[in-house]
Amino acid sequence: MAEAVRSLERTFELLEHLADAGGEMALSELTEVSGLPMPTIYRLMRTLVNRGYVRQEPSKRYALGPRLIRLGEGATRLLGSWARPSLTRLVNEVGETANMAVLEGDEAVYVAQVPSRHSMRMFTEVGRRVLPHCTGVGKALLAQLPEPKARELLSRTGMPANTPHTFTDPDALVAELARVREQGYALDDEEQEVGVRCVAVPLPGAPALTALSVSGPSARMTREAVADVVPIMRNVAESFAADLTR
Repeated sequence: MAEAVRSLERTFELLEHLADAGGEMALSELTEVSGLPMPTIYRLMRTLVNRGYVRQEPSKRYALGPRLIRLGEGATRLLGSWARPSLTRLVNEVGETANMAVLEGDEAVYVAQVPSRHSMRMFTEVGRRVLPHCTGVGKALLAQLPEPKARELLSRTGMPANTPHTFTDPDALVAELARVREQGYALDDEEQEVGVRCVAVPLPGAPALTALSVSGPSARMTREAVADVVPIMRNVAESFAADLTR
């Protein structure tokens, strides 16, 4: 039984190594990062390939398989449901619409929202996909990537301008992402929509890159209001992350 449990642990570790590497690795690379013997890795990877959780490319490299998509979609839906009490707490304490988004491929996907009680409020449809360079949640997600990975993503998506305030230069955005990491939050200062300001924080320790955000009209979400909101958001994010690991 102990050996079976250890094999299961090693299998999940290999899947996580693949995910951390962008979804694809050679057998030799898996051996190097895992420290496991090559025959052990080969045996576990063959099992995953046979089950569809990993696929072997013509180059013989291993890649995450399509069967994981169904598991990921189910987990994402559950993550959105679990987030609702935390988002409701944000709305109650801050007064503005609260969202949660994950990085899926090259886009930020909104997976949960609790709307503000104000008659004038922000609304984003759950399931909506947006480019990350011009949103608070997007920048909070990008800031969790290593700089080379963030640059690769931006080169694939481009950086179209939604408003005159949108970042369109990758070097300027990369510098902004460094500030996001340092200060612990990201700001969408009318970069996606004129008249709307959004602040977002990363969700530490989440199973996927995730961020929480609060958005509202710029007249209410002033710079002074942002300074008051950020500590509340960090507290909520830390509490929610702790709940996920229990």
